[in-house]
Order: sequence, then C-alpha cells, then structure tokens
Amino acid sequence: MFGLGGQELLLILFVVLLFFGPQKLPELMRGLGKGMREFKKAQADLEDEINKAVDSPAPKKQPAESVTAATESAGSAKLS
Repeated sequence: MFGLGGQELLLILFVVLLFFGPQKLPELMRGLGKGMREFKKAQADLEDEINKAVDSPAPKKQPAESVTAATESAGSAKLS
C-alpha cells in the first residue's frame, strides 16, 4: 500500500491522533470514507460514459457542411 510498512502507518496514525484527538478521529474517518466513496462512484460513472460512447454505433446524421466549403461558396456567390 503506497510502499508504506506497518511502522510508518502506525506513526502516521499516531500523529493524526495527536492532531485531532480521540473525539474527532471517528468523525474524520467517516468523512474520509464518504469522500472516497464519492470519488469511486464518480470514477465508475465516468468509465460507464466512456464505454457507452465507445460502444455506441456511429451517428445516423450526416455531418454538417465544412466551414471552408461554406465560406468558399458564399464568397464565390458575392463575386458573381
């Protein structure tokens, strides 16, 4: 897990406990869990949207006339 060993994790948890105290720690972890859950949900939604876009058939509508072709035809009409 991120190249951290058991001793490093214990040290980090000890420092967090010192900063926030035992009363705030459960609230802090709950908020962290909710944030991670929302992040994973957003990531899954994004992956689903990408997969839908890749798997969907080609659009049936013809693409619009290109801008350069439209400007050339309009320019030639003005010159005539």
